Amino acid sequence: MARTMNGAKLPGNSTVEMGTFPVPEPGHGQVLVKVKSSTICGSDIRAIYREHLGKGPEGYQNVIAGHEPCGQIVETGPGMKRFKTGDRVIIYHISGCGVCYDCRRGYMISCSSPLRAAYGWQRDGGMAEYLLADEKDLVQLPDSLTYTDGAQVACGFGTVFEALSKIGISGTDRVLVTGLGPVGLATAMLARAMGARTIIGTDIAESRTRLATDLGLVDHALLGKEATVDAVLGLTGGKGVERSVDCSANDAARQLAVRATREWGKIALVGEGGTLTFNPSPDIIHGQKTIYGSWVTSIWRMEELVEKLADWDLHPDRLVTHRFSLDRCSEAYSLMAGGQCGKVAVCFDEELSATGTSEVIR
Repeated sequence: MARTMNGAKLPGNSTVEMGTFPVPEPGHGQVLVKVKSSTICGSDIRAIYREHLGKGPEGYQNVIAGHEPCGQIVETGPGMKRFKTGDRVIIYHISGCGVCYDCRRGYMISCSSPLRAAYGWQRDGGMAEYLLADEKDLVQLPDSLTYTDGAQVACGFGTVFEALSKIGISGTDRVLVTGLGPVGLATAMLARAMGARTIIGTDIAESRTRLATDLGLVDHALLGKEATVDAVLGLTGGKGVERSVDCSANDAARQLAVRATREWGKIALVGEGGTLTFNPSPDIIHGQKTIYGSWVTSIWRMEELVEKLADWDLHPDRLVTHRFSLDRCSEAYSLMAGGQCGKVAVCFDEELSATGTSEVIR
């Protein structure tokens, strides 16, 4: 195996910097993963690609980018307890200390230790041919799921599954999804699989409402100014939805999610940033509504989600509209930043040649 590899860093000025790096060697409890697919997250665009917004230990540390990788173990260090060479694995994108309160609950995303390091932010990530990962951060990828399925599990679909698990979804529920970017599309896909009887999606971009409709993920798509409380009430017999999930981080969309939810309903806020302006008494208190904040997921719930995706024969890679080879990484980030696409993946080997709805750009 070659001892150098190609990889991509993000300077913070809406460009990608390609480079050659040494292939790392796994230490105790570590594995070397041959990356097969690495998808681009909206937080990468917002907080790193356009500008390095985070500072200090939480900021981008000029490492190889990409916190949504999936691949196959090609080397292992000593002290392995579960995984072995040849295993197909997903990487939970936050490597926590493992011993703080949140890590012991499986929520490494909330690790409070200075040892916490996110792949692609504070330690090298998946926009390279190989990735060094800790065994404790791995989740087994079933053979029935593709590597591009797996790449979307930890951050995108895991975030959604966590939120939907908090508010609960059943066959009696109508669900409103505000914001139909990749996270909103994942919300609609999982809500459907969990039994939701009607799904209403909203977005200001026609390309996104059209994609959601074309993929059969929503029953009703409301575009821009069509997305009003009255419109949602009209689609729900004047009652409103039982559950709503905001994936937009837009104040007006969040207001819609709150006000279009019926009495005793539940609302999950998933979209990062922004504000929410509401009147507590008429909007929440008098309707006995509950608002949940939900940030990523735990590694144990991620294991549960992977099992369910396999059981349901549900494939997140349906949301990928474009696949790029690593040497076209700059185009991949630029397209994702434009917001006129579904999920974008940088792929290797057989994943780049995968067929389906994706446009392949070599």
